[in-house]
Amino acid sequence: MNFSLYIAKRYLFSRKSRNAINIISAISILGVATGTAALIIVLSVFNGFDGLLKKLYSSFDPDIKITSEKSKTFVPYTQHLKDLESLSFVDAYSLTIEENALLEYDDQQIIASMKGVDSNFSYVTGLDTMLIDGEFTLEYYDSPVAILGRAIAGRLNIGLDMLMPMKIHIPSRTAEVKGNFQDVQSIINTGNIYPIGVFSIQQDYDEKYIIVPLKFAQNILEYNNNISAIEVKINNTENLSKVKTQIKNIFGESFKVADRQEQHEFLYKVLKSEKWAIFMIMVFIVLIASFNIVGSLTMLIIDKKKDISILQSLGAETKTVRRVFFMQGMFISLIGTLTGLLLGGIICYIQQTYDIISLGKGGSYIINAYPVLMKGLDFIAVFGAVMLIGFLASWFPVKYLTSKFTKNEFN
Repeated sequence: MNFSLYIAKRYLFSRKSRNAINIISAISILGVATGTAALIIVLSVFNGFDGLLKKLYSSFDPDIKITSEKSKTFVPYTQHLKDLESLSFVDAYSLTIEENALLEYDDQQIIASMKGVDSNFSYVTGLDTMLIDGEFTLEYYDSPVAILGRAIAGRLNIGLDMLMPMKIHIPSRTAEVKGNFQDVQSIINTGNIYPIGVFSIQQDYDEKYIIVPLKFAQNILEYNNNISAIEVKINNTENLSKVKTQIKNIFGESFKVADRQEQHEFLYKVLKSEKWAIFMIMVFIVLIASFNIVGSLTMLIIDKKKDISILQSLGAETKTVRRVFFMQGMFISLIGTLTGLLLGGIICYIQQTYDIISLGKGGSYIINAYPVLMKGLDFIAVFGAVMLIGFLASWFPVKYLTSKFTKNEFN
């Protein structure tokens, strides 16, 4: 066995002449373990919220969204749709149109986004799985019906008894404005539609969207075949960049092909930056905790002055002596890191399995407990970061303190 490694192990586990050294060494291990476990837990919770957000968005947003780069709406080419449908990785696509509208129900009014969709929309997204009341259908006895976000339904005080239709008001695109707006009705298109379902995804969607049949939306918007987007569901997201390239080749440069992350680019960037900002803060906390290693090594070196002299008398070089104490510091870091990784993993597993820590009582939450998702890459990153801190915390005190008790400088 390596001589320095053997002596370092003896120093780590043997009883010191001063009991405080054992206590400080134990505190060092505990500090590193606690910081490491906290890093794993925080990153895993962030992963959980990120995964939850992606799952919620997948209930409304498509895998890929095709929009025009030049205009708000466009008329899709039949050949483009045939080519899109022929691609092996395309499961389904839906034609949609979206526009802001004034909703009115029983003297209550609210501005929302009216989204007209075709019958494939439930296959492309998972909105039908997010209903909290009613049913998901676009027609009821050949009459158009609407599905509302929970916040919209609440603010309009809408019930699903179908006793009264909801009115949708949108300014006319073709009517000429005359006089001083006395005859407002002549420049406003109004459609009546009954609510049949209420969905709940998250606040951004619940207070914004009302889903109506595509033809109903096109009629009230005075469009024949115009749409805002083609929303696509694919069967394999692993080769997403390849999929996007093939779709781009079909539709050309005048169309934008965006995956789910690009549809919410700013939000995903914020989530990613927040995660790594928290990571750096927690690493800084571990760095502070690692000062215990400095204190432990300092006291150990002072305690082992006689041992250093004996080792040098027996022919040990300065670098050998320094390696002993450096390995002692690395042992403390390694034991603390592995203990922290194990502890953090166990806590995350318990939370993931049993939902021990809840989000609180009395709130209307989508989930009841903090979501947790462990990733191997996080464990590797945390291990590397903490061991690097341990390396620095061990090397500098050993390098400069042992020079006081050795005969020769380290080369």
